[in-house]
Amino acid sequence: MQLTGGQMVCESLIREGVEVIFGIPGGTILPLYQTLPEYPQLRHILTRHEQGASHAADGYARATGRTGVAFATSGPGATNLVTGITTAFMDSVPVVIVTGQVGRAAIGSDAFQETDITGITLPVTKHNYLVMTPEEIPGVINEAFHIASTGRPGPVLVDIPKDVFEEMGEFEYPESLDLPGYSPTIHGHPNQIRKAAKLIEESERPVILAGHGVIISRAYEELLELAEKAQIPVVTTLLGISSFPDDHFLCAGMPGMHGAAYASLAVDQADLLIALGMRFDDRITGDTSKFSVNSKKIHIDIDPSEIGKNIPVDVPIVGDLKHVMQHLNERVKPTSRVEWVQHVEDLKANHPLMNDRDTEKLRPQEIIKELSEITDGHAIIVTGVGQHQMWAAQHYTYKEQCSLISSGGAGTMGFEVPAAMGAQVGRPDKVVWSIAGDGGFQMTMSELATLAENKIPVKFAILNNGFLGMVRQWQQLFYEKTYVATGYTGNPDFVKLADAFGIFGARVTDKSQVRATILKAMEYDGPALIDFVVEQEENVYPMIPSATSVDSMIEEPKPQPKPEEIRR
Repeated sequence: MQLTGGQMVCESLIREGVEVIFGIPGGTILPLYQTLPEYPQLRHILTRHEQGASHAADGYARATGRTGVAFATSGPGATNLVTGITTAFMDSVPVVIVTGQVGRAAIGSDAFQETDITGITLPVTKHNYLVMTPEEIPGVINEAFHIASTGRPGPVLVDIPKDVFEEMGEFEYPESLDLPGYSPTIHGHPNQIRKAAKLIEESERPVILAGHGVIISRAYEELLELAEKAQIPVVTTLLGISSFPDDHFLCAGMPGMHGAAYASLAVDQADLLIALGMRFDDRITGDTSKFSVNSKKIHIDIDPSEIGKNIPVDVPIVGDLKHVMQHLNERVKPTSRVEWVQHVEDLKANHPLMNDRDTEKLRPQEIIKELSEITDGHAIIVTGVGQHQMWAAQHYTYKEQCSLISSGGAGTMGFEVPAAMGAQVGRPDKVVWSIAGDGGFQMTMSELATLAENKIPVKFAILNNGFLGMVRQWQQLFYEKTYVATGYTGNPDFVKLADAFGIFGARVTDKSQVRATILKAMEYDGPALIDFVVEQEENVYPMIPSATSVDSMIEEPKPQPKPEEIRR
């Protein structure tokens, strides 16, 4: 049938099961937007910034497991997407971006709002396209969704000139896909799986290191089966949190730079590391020459380029984690490791995440613990990057699968507001809390207008310390408390800001107010914001300084006894 290029895009998105699009119109993509009323099954959410659109598509994708979609116009509209595209690329999130481009005749002429967005995003997309005829659109959209969502997922950008949206052409949606050279390995090599099972059987102190790949491949049951069958403690990367229930007796937390001391010590003392869908990021390994040196290593990942890239491994297995683990679990024998599991429990007891301090000041960790208790560990938590992110990782008890959404590899401040919006749109049945720092929150807080306009009931917990907290912590520990450009003295009144956007707002300055205010926000039918005014110089502990090892770990100083306690 004959359709315009804009109609072809909409028809193609519907064929791919798309229900929601986040975006902002502009001159070159206007013909596509003018087509949207013909397709009421495509819900469009008008964001306040293109970065918000890309993060929202990302949060939607992580929360649902489906591919997120964002639209933007050419020039600054397209470049405003780049941070969100990079975030999705670093964290292997399936997102398809459609951008408008200047008309074909104007390409290369430095026309108004012309930008080579395919060139700009080449390093941070899994693939991208410049479409030059309307007839190409169905095949390109079909390929884009396949590439974004298969193998190691990632963002794909489709750039379409304005006149291609307007031009008529014959619409034929592909019945099959032919991509020579693109064939991700799904099933692991049987010999390697046998070797892995043998190493697991022979080990005395194994540890499973579960990454984001467990969540991406939905290998939750397989991970649980392996851990319980072979009695192996499970530690998770930041993005692997919520791949294994935090309240399980084999859960041993997150290791690394700001992970639990007991998790890092378990990894250091292990004789076998079973790395599942993770990439041995520097925040986990620190000094690679000193990382878990006494352990043999099994590494299972769908991306062969990640295996052996940072850490040498003894048994590499390339394949989809769910499929590989199903076959691995068939070969692993039931084993009892009472002494090792008890040793890890002792590490937990001897190295707590935080020490109780007799203080009237509001501590961020206590807020997150209270939030965890009230929601019973079943909310979706979305964070930005910084101290609040680490406290959310450490102190919320994640009982629900895929319930922590955060920017990992790119470390993107400002992720927390729009990504929470996308997660809530994708999972309207869930309570979504965005735990934010006052710094990162202000980077994308304009999306509060989008939330209010669309009645998207995200709840925000701003841990407001008046600082870029993580940077200030580094300045305190390594730069003799020389606080340069990290303190905020002009923060807005966040409660008045909430009121300006027409949403619930409250301020908490005292411990006695925490529980009641959280409950009030949850009862409110719509988006809600709580400004928690917390202890300004609270630090995240433990901390392993960059490029060092577990030997350099800094744990939280124990509180000094009061004089009367010393006399007793």
